Amino acid sequence: MPDETTTPAPRSEARSDAPTGRPGSPGGRPAGPGGPGGRKFFRRKKVCKFCTEKIDAISYRDVRLLQGFVAERSKIVPRRLTGVCPEHQRRLTRAIKQARNIALLPFAAGF
Repeated sequence: MPDETTTPAPRSEARSDAPTGRPGSPGGRPAGPGGPGGRKFFRRKKVCKFCTEKIDAISYRDVRLLQGFVAERSKIVPRRLTGVCPEHQRRLTRAIKQARNIALLPFAAGF
């Protein structure tokens, strides 16, 4: 009979320092929206507001329109959040910068 102290015990597949989670998911993280269990919610594809409303010219004088694309801290909101197409985002950025230079929009929010 072999001595049990010299033979190593069979290794368990689960390590004690491994993160816990659903089996079969990499890194022990829970499965995402496409994994088992189905989608939790459906995110709608963002469409360009200027393309849908057929707005060609973005004027620097239209402060009410431009304020919708400026964050609370006076930062220009990126495309991935607003859904504006690249061409209109460039025009929008230029109009916001022009409006800032003639003091229609603030450069920075008041602290």
